Amino acid sequence: MKSKLFEISEPPPNLSKVSLTGNAMSDFYKTLKGVSQGIYKEKMSKFIAIAQPAANADEAKALIKQIANKYHDARHCCWAYMIGTDRSEYLSSDNGEPSGTAGKPILGQINSFGLTNVVIAVVRYFGGIKLGTSGLIVAYREAARTAIEAGEILECHEQATLSFTFPYLAMNDVMKLVKNGDLKVLDQQFDNVCTMTVQTDADKMPSIRERITKIDGTSFIE
Repeated sequence: MKSKLFEISEPPPNLSKVSLTGNAMSDFYKTLKGVSQGIYKEKMSKFIAIAQPAANADEAKALIKQIANKYHDARHCCWAYMIGTDRSEYLSSDNGEPSGTAGKPILGQINSFGLTNVVIAVVRYFGGIKLGTSGLIVAYREAARTAIEAGEILECHEQATLSFTFPYLAMNDVMKLVKNGDLKVLDQQFDNVCTMTVQTDADKMPSIRERITKIDGTSFIE
């Protein structure tokens, strides 16, 4: 009988967490570009690993459910995810396998490649021969590794957003700032009092915020 989908495992003790303070490179993080798959076979058992990007924990859990439903005839669907540019939010599940033999090895591979905003699920089709604790650890680890290596790893820059209001008469100054500040406009509304939400690299935002304050009549929306 299968265990609950979201059985939780503790993170591995050597899991490193990247601090965002005092490190210029911390504004960058690595993740997967898209979905990739790896397969590992051992003693008649088949392990299919699916790795893919996830923006948050809810999205990761939804993807896990999709995979579990797709491979509903598999004996186990074990998984792990890591979320956030600081790599501080993570969770894993052994889904009925002996404790520590599935979720931790999968999470360990995410950590080894330095990835975040990523989820990996490994489904197992049991071949009738028990692999033992060490055999399971190797199988789930290798399945996760092959899925990661089959994908494309991207180095991304952490983004930040800012919303503010400004008078219509300040439109030219604001649009000049948007153009020269290399800002992406996420939302804008023009009236006597205008509103705008912009996005840019996180390390550029303090300077952008300072430049906005120099435009007469602007106010930040917290």
